[in-house]
Amino acid sequence: MKEDIDIAREVKLQPIEDIGAKIGLDDLLLPFGCNKAKVAVDQMSLSKRNGKMILVTAMSPTPAGEGKTTMAIGLSMALNRLGKNTVVGLREPSLGPVFGIKGGAAGGGYSQVLPMEDINLHFTGDLHAITSAHNLLSTLINNSMHFDNNFNLDSRRIDWPRVIDMNDRSLRHVVVGLGGRKSGMIDEEHFDITAASEVMAILCLCKNPSELKEMLGNALVGFGVNGDPVYCRDLNAAGPMTVLLKDAIKPNLVQTIDGDPAIIHGGPFANIAHGTSSLIAARLGLHLADYYVTEAGFGADLGAEKFFDIFSRKSELPIAAVVIVATIKALKYHGGIKKKELGKENVQAVEKGFVNLQRHIENIQGFGWKPVVCLNVHGNDTETEKKRIIELCQSYGTECIETEAHAKGSEGSIELAKAVLSNIDDKMPNYAYPLDIGIKEKIEMLSKKIYRAESVTYSPTAKKYIKRWEELGYRDLPLCLAKTQYSFSDNKRLIGAPEGFEVHIREVKLSAGAGFIIPIAGEIMRMPGLPRHPAAEKIDMDDDGNVVGLF
Repeated sequence: MKEDIDIAREVKLQPIEDIGAKIGLDDLLLPFGCNKAKVAVDQMSLSKRNGKMILVTAMSPTPAGEGKTTMAIGLSMALNRLGKNTVVGLREPSLGPVFGIKGGAAGGGYSQVLPMEDINLHFTGDLHAITSAHNLLSTLINNSMHFDNNFNLDSRRIDWPRVIDMNDRSLRHVVVGLGGRKSGMIDEEHFDITAASEVMAILCLCKNPSELKEMLGNALVGFGVNGDPVYCRDLNAAGPMTVLLKDAIKPNLVQTIDGDPAIIHGGPFANIAHGTSSLIAARLGLHLADYYVTEAGFGADLGAEKFFDIFSRKSELPIAAVVIVATIKALKYHGGIKKKELGKENVQAVEKGFVNLQRHIENIQGFGWKPVVCLNVHGNDTETEKKRIIELCQSYGTECIETEAHAKGSEGSIELAKAVLSNIDDKMPNYAYPLDIGIKEKIEMLSKKIYRAESVTYSPTAKKYIKRWEELGYRDLPLCLAKTQYSFSDNKRLIGAPEGFEVHIREVKLSAGAGFIIPIAGEIMRMPGLPRHPAAEKIDMDDDGNVVGLF
């Protein structure tokens, strides 16, 4: 069986100017070589929405993988094949998962965005720019305290970490400034991964460079000794940070394996951040195409929920259809089957594991859509298993479409595209909670309504910060709850569709610039670690200069 990278290399890429011309971007491209480009959105008016947005989400992730990005790309290519002018919009990969456990984010098989090597590595440098802008503010904070400390910042109450685009558990808690007075003050510090940076969230939720600067300025830095909040704008940092992001704010144009346009921009994770591609990319795609297919990270309880409750509120863009990606292996895993046994036929496990998919279907229905289930078919799925999952979906009023995007590309996704077109219902969501209630009330409503928790408990630290954020006037912000992606609960071992559990909120952070509250549940970390055998061990370059081991 061919590797993804081998399939990608067999494709003769079209010049990026030709890809742009297909959607009217002839004179608005800033090429990065021959096959990728920035789009000069600052020279465009994106006020008019021509297209409809299709959201692709998934059941709860498993070690077997679900293929949400692959299915989104396949769906977009199939819509183009049916004569519908369609653009797919995806997030940019982080180097952390690429060299860690999850791998890249350019799709797979015959449903990829290209050039996959560039996209999965440094691409156009957006994540590096975000890292630099974020850490510039960290530097300016320390510099202010080193000299006159005009804002009387309390080093024990700095709420702005540093970031790096790599999984590194050693940076979760560090001490800096050990070189004496000339090398900076001694201080405790911690790092988040760049995907969880507030700068990343701001870039993905702003509408233009002016709003980018304003939102950066609103980011909370920390507190003074007297308890007064200090913001990024107080340190005159928003301007230089915006300068570092002047190109990163422009969406990136590449192509699918079929030569269709693809917009890739922004890269927040959904388990520790809000999990969507940028608002600017969505407005661009909807301005240029009849349909804009996008995805939200991890399962629907995380990515789709945040897409509705954060992204939709901020963007005011309606959604026309929702697709939930599922696999037979994932259903069997949620039915209690170990990973090494997932290749064997087990209809009983499929039936048992269906409860996970069922809950995601119910949640999407609660948000206001009749979802289409995309069954991502693999070679060892049996006809009996496929027939049973289709029957189970039908019993809940949901159409389930066998899709072979990985093996057959657009050809294997035609029936999915037809089903999506027949379920178009362009509207705004029913939100999981109103904004005009307290932070605790929002957390509890979300936990009980979407996760099916029985109760929520709070650490003393979480209670203290909830009170602080409400006193500072942030009571009405939406939530960006950070929790494990593997379960509806905050315990990754509770697979399937658990009920009657407690959600444990250990910390509550504020992203004042991005405009949301971050309750942190369970053991989830905003700086991931590498697995015992990371993907990096298999990535190399051969004697001819070709990258190998990248997927």
